[in-house]
Amino acid sequence: MAKTVLVVDDSASLRQVVSIALKGAGYDVLEASDGKDALSKLAGQQRVHLIISDVNMPNMDGIALVKAVKQLAQYKFTPIIMLTTESQEEKKREGQAAGAKAWVVKPFQPAQMLAAVSKLLPA
Repeated sequence: MAKTVLVVDDSASLRQVVSIALKGAGYDVLEASDGKDALSKLAGQQRVHLIISDVNMPNMDGIALVKAVKQLAQYKFTPIIMLTTESQEEKKREGQAAGAKAWVVKPFQPAQMLAAVSKLLPA
């Protein structure tokens, strides 16, 4: 059974690029436009195995999303990759402290992102 990845970004075009790469690698993909939308998707019936999230988004940013996800018993150990333009060490530390497992800086190569996904989601 294919593993499901939730892609969270306020940019529809970026969600599309990430989704195409993930689907091409055999993953099922859910999309959310911000942290609040992502939390509503996590409350749905479909199990999410990994989350890829932007940091800077309206309504609820990526760091707040990571903290909220880690409070959910069902998703406490779900790996989260931050996909962002933020490359400052301070932001990375904040993300890691919140529970993010990897940090991929935009612009990115799909292969780079897929490598991070496959490390965190062994087949």
